[in-house]
Amino acid sequence: MNGAPSLTSASGSTTVQTEALMIRTTCLTGMLVLTLSAAAAAHVVVRPNASAPGAEERYAVRVPTEGDVTTTSVRVEIPDGVTVLDVEAEEGVVFETEQVGGRIVGITWKKAIPPKESAEFYFRARNPEGQATLTWKAHQHFADGTVTAWVGPEGDRRPAPMTRIENRAGGR
Repeated sequence: MNGAPSLTSASGSTTVQTEALMIRTTCLTGMLVLTLSAAAAAHVVVRPNASAPGAEERYAVRVPTEGDVTTTSVRVEIPDGVTVLDVEAEEGVVFETEQVGGRIVGITWKKAIPPKESAEFYFRARNPEGQATLTWKAHQHFADGTVTAWVGPEGDRRPAPMTRIENRAGGR
């Protein structure tokens, strides 16, 4: 059966076939876990993932293209209480800011990011006072017109990047 050699034990079971099946199942399970782990890790990320209340921080937005279609842009929604001070200009990257009442509420970076590559974009912002969890909702646009919304809660299939704002030991 399946080309595997077969030895029959005294109890009548085919031990070699059983062992071969167990090995194949273990290998397939391992491959599935690695594939799902890679997919879960390949999402838009905002760093740092922790900062202090009221601090001025340089944030990095990392955008990977995990599929076969080039990323063309990413839009990040700025959480309430965060004041964007500056968006860093980079060669080959166009950015636009969206404002409401003089406050930047969204930043869109436009750059072709080919499959299996990633890009980072930077901005400086002042954190809100007090402890909080900032949720950076991100919308990744692709050359074929599709959009992946990284807006879910932690543990979701498409989680939004988050930054914890908390007092640091020995800090403020």
